[in-house]
Amino acid sequence: MTKVITYGTFDLFHEGHYRLLQRAKELGDYLIVGVTTEGYDQSRGKLNVIDSLITRVENVRKTGFADEIIIEESQGQKFRDIKKFQIDIFTVGSDWAGQFDYLNDYCKVVYLERTKDISSTMLRTQNKHIQRVGIIGTGRIAERFIPEVKLVSGVNTQGVYNPNTDSAIRFAEKWQINAYTRIEDFFTAVDAVYIASPHETHYSYIKMSLEHGKHVLCEKPMVLEKTQAEELFEYAKKRNLVLFEGIKTAYCPGFSKLMGIACSGIIGSVRNVESCFTKLENSANRERTDLNFGGSFTELGSYTMLPIIKIFGAEYEEVRFDSIKDENGLDIFTKAYFRYPNGIGTATCGLGVKSDGQLIISGTKGYIKVDSPWWKTTYFEIHYENPNDVEKYSDIFLGDGLRYEINDFLSMINGNTKSEFKLTCKDSVTMAEVIEKFLENRKN
Repeated sequence: MTKVITYGTFDLFHEGHYRLLQRAKELGDYLIVGVTTEGYDQSRGKLNVIDSLITRVENVRKTGFADEIIIEESQGQKFRDIKKFQIDIFTVGSDWAGQFDYLNDYCKVVYLERTKDISSTMLRTQNKHIQRVGIIGTGRIAERFIPEVKLVSGVNTQGVYNPNTDSAIRFAEKWQINAYTRIEDFFTAVDAVYIASPHETHYSYIKMSLEHGKHVLCEKPMVLEKTQAEELFEYAKKRNLVLFEGIKTAYCPGFSKLMGIACSGIIGSVRNVESCFTKLENSANRERTDLNFGGSFTELGSYTMLPIIKIFGAEYEEVRFDSIKDENGLDIFTKAYFRYPNGIGTATCGLGVKSDGQLIISGTKGYIKVDSPWWKTTYFEIHYENPNDVEKYSDIFLGDGLRYEINDFLSMINGNTKSEFKLTCKDSVTMAEVIEKFLENRKN
């Protein structure tokens, strides 16, 4: 008898789950299905599990494919279960391809082709709906998005659009999703859009997506002009759609904790914020070759402005810029100085120029120090006048961190506005205004 085992959360049970279990059953004579607990899902970074464990187990049982259902509760259990149940074949979906190859030493590992098109027909009758998200753009950040999506329950990557058809097809084949050559077909197939295209295309793609009634998560900087940001947010509001700027730092748990502590009075009144993000980017990537919209500040400025605007607000009195430019006139190192009625902010960005990359928040009673990479905010310290008096804080930051913004984006779509404070419309409008001023300044 050939024994097969597979595992999954099986939340919001849909056709993809059904087909995977069906194909898993066909691999052998006896199928064991492991259903993960909420606690284990949280520990491995899966967010937004909606159905209870009992409901998920019952949905698996109803398919009739599982000869036995077990509960997965901890790291390392897969190995133990393979030994315990004398498993011949371990199988999961192909979106996990390669990640369980180590189990080949103990049984045969089979990756089953994932279901590309997730229809939510089965869920609509239960008043539940999987958001089918489509990606516009096929660059580096889009590559990071897909692995993070599968760790947020209630959302599925449906397909990709790029006006460069060959690029879209290559991307779709790699990630086993659909490639759309016509943007109208793309909009018909999706419920929400993730925009990861070059900066200057964001405005037109956001507007087009909203006009087609789609929720939008757009990479930073969302747009490059204040009036564009105001127009798009107003349009989204009128259409009852969610427009979300994807600055992942704003949504990660550690940064939320940091902002709460910084503004709690523990370090007194905040008087200075210094944020720095630099990287040695010397290759011929867009940010180093696009003479109109490339450079360090358009690429990294959203991150460095974030803590300044979250702490001091949108009503700065003055902003000015100092830049070092390369031979093509692109800024490779920029400092933006913000003047507020009761504080100062400095946002430092560099591409090809490396600095320490700290975030320092200075107050009248002490200061907070966050070492690089502060934009992931896993650890920070509070220092006081006495150098021996140090308070230490830590939090998690899993994977590339995009799962946090995806989770909050999904929550907003589902009517939960509790996360809206993390990055408000006003915050995004202010950042667009500053970037607009920077680009005007760079022309002069």
